[in-house]
Amino acid sequence: MQGLIRELKRRRIIDEREMDSLIEEARTENIKEEEVILENVPSLSEEQLFTIKSDLLNIPLKTEVNLDKLGSILPDIANLIPEDSAEHYRMVPLNKENNTIEIGMVYPKDLKAQEVLKFLSKRGGFDSKIVLITPQVFSEVLSQYEELRKGAGAALGAMDEKEEKELAEKLKQQQEEDVKKMAEEAPIVRVVSVILREAVEGGASDIHIEPGREKLEVRYRTDGVLHSNLILPLKTHKAVVARIKILSDLKIEEKRLPQDGRFFANIAGKEIDFRVSTFPTTLGEKVVLRVLDPEQGMMSIDELGMRDATKDIIIKGINKPTGMLLSTGPTGSGKTTTLYSLLRKLNTEKVNIVTLEDPVEYFITGVNQSQIKHDIGYDFASGLRRILRQDPDIIMVGEIRDQETAELAVHAALTGHIVLSTLHTNDAVGVIPRLIDMGIKPYLLPPSLNTAVSQRLVRRLCDQCKKEVEPDERMRRIIIQEMEALPTKYAEKVNLSNFKTYKPIGCDQCGGRGFRGRVGIFEALEMTDEMAAMVLEDKGEGVIRNQAYKQGMVTMRQDGIMKALEGLTSVEVVLKATKETKK
Repeated sequence: MQGLIRELKRRRIIDEREMDSLIEEARTENIKEEEVILENVPSLSEEQLFTIKSDLLNIPLKTEVNLDKLGSILPDIANLIPEDSAEHYRMVPLNKENNTIEIGMVYPKDLKAQEVLKFLSKRGGFDSKIVLITPQVFSEVLSQYEELRKGAGAALGAMDEKEEKELAEKLKQQQEEDVKKMAEEAPIVRVVSVILREAVEGGASDIHIEPGREKLEVRYRTDGVLHSNLILPLKTHKAVVARIKILSDLKIEEKRLPQDGRFFANIAGKEIDFRVSTFPTTLGEKVVLRVLDPEQGMMSIDELGMRDATKDIIIKGINKPTGMLLSTGPTGSGKTTTLYSLLRKLNTEKVNIVTLEDPVEYFITGVNQSQIKHDIGYDFASGLRRILRQDPDIIMVGEIRDQETAELAVHAALTGHIVLSTLHTNDAVGVIPRLIDMGIKPYLLPPSLNTAVSQRLVRRLCDQCKKEVEPDERMRRIIIQEMEALPTKYAEKVNLSNFKTYKPIGCDQCGGRGFRGRVGIFEALEMTDEMAAMVLEDKGEGVIRNQAYKQGMVTMRQDGIMKALEGLTSVEVVLKATKETKK
């Protein structure tokens, strides 16, 4: 990424200031560097730029094409490179000799385009020879697809209405009958394998398979952000969905109702758990797969990235003989991962651990894990009542959603159990008023609640391309204000007279995004005697928050800014993630 911009600097076509500006624009606008160069470097023509690119990539350049010759062979090869794939990945067929098709690509190093071309060549049984083409040549060739489509439309228009209806019905019946068969055929098996493998290798947490009006789009959620990854011909949609349904043992013929399932696959030597959800839309079934990598989800508490002050409060809380530890934050903030790490630490032969989960995300040897099933009335509240008959020492409840579950969890904590659970609040202090709002009497909280932990996952800067920068005046004021409010032992470690921040740039290692992976930011509230007194006196959330600061609580924003000053993330990312927590 940005190799072409840097090459222009090396050839002295642009200076270093212009190079940095072009790179920054390409990254922030999330557009190709060729587009940025052509827009901002008027001295370079399209042909000149792509000549330099051809030299850089060592790929032959084609600046013109014989459209008459192409028009004669395009009807035979257009189905091998469908128009929607050609348009999205900027690649078109130019010529055919025997079984080899010459493919012109505007972006031949685009990994997604390469993967799609590999799939299309396997499915169509042809070899490919890649050449570089300019955007102008690409547009000229793509226009031939339009002419071909118009011709096909005219031919269809020559059919009478009865013939057209009969053909459509016949094709529909044949398609429905062949879906399952297609799902087991090698090309579809391969494309689903490619989708799964790329998600795991790219560190994606979710896969979205979405039918459109003209194409099937596959998007990955990486580092918390959705990115388009593959564009496939729409006609592959039913077979791809059927293949996933077969893997996850769902009903292929059921397309009107949502379904949930899961399956396991060995990818790159790891047993990956895929959680599947289908959802009917007006354009067909959408499928979302949650990617559960045991190496990512089953971390020890030391690997979570907590600071000693936060970790010490949490360890102290779970080492007590009874009481609750509640992990809070929005969906996707890593709450479950934190609870699993605590279960691993607590899991010994001397204790009986029972969990209620929806769903069970990772399996832990020695822990009795139970899957909630709402359709038969087995929810968190009913499950919690039954758990207490299993003589547990430690209980994990996936989420406290209602008053009944909250009351049962408090009761369990008061009667000799350690209880771990999650709750939706903005920050750790918000746990106390939230439980009171759910009907828990204030006098029950000091003896039952040991610790409240709140967290977010923020994008981690790519170590290969992050750049050290001087913060502007506004950012400097925010950093100083937050760092001056730190507990003394941390404030002493931050040099407020001389500090730097870091910003994302983008490189091949991070796919041009400037970020690679995520890191947690945390805060932990401890129920001390002083805190208990304020809860009993119903002092209000603001007073409780001030007491938490006096006790030495490092807030999520402070934790995040310290990590930003260490180069793990950017201050802008931290401020955005903690916007709703700032009081």
